[in-house]
Amino acid sequence: MPQLDGPQGSGNGLVSGGGVMQEGWLIDANDHWVWRFHQDNSAWVRDPKVFIDRGRQMPEGPPLLKERRYLRKDAAEQLWKSLQTQGWKKTRPLWGATAEP
Repeated sequence: MPQLDGPQGSGNGLVSGGGVMQEGWLIDANDHWVWRFHQDNSAWVRDPKVFIDRGRQMPEGPPLLKERRYLRKDAAEQLWKSLQTQGWKKTRPLWGATAEP
């Protein structure tokens, strides 16, 4: 998983300008299913947890979201690494507030 806190250059390549990374995205080898990792800002300081959404972009309308997990930061990082070893690759945001229209 991308490092969700720490300075730029810490190995995730997703934070421009340093600071706290808000989310990371992985897409499967078929460019079909997507995992979105995003931190729970309400609990980040006292008990870092991450929301993980699995879905896919639809041709028209909103994305199809099939699953949501809520994991501690360390478990989310393990899942991120595991998915990458299975062929998932980083991608740009595909939905949500950070996605380009």
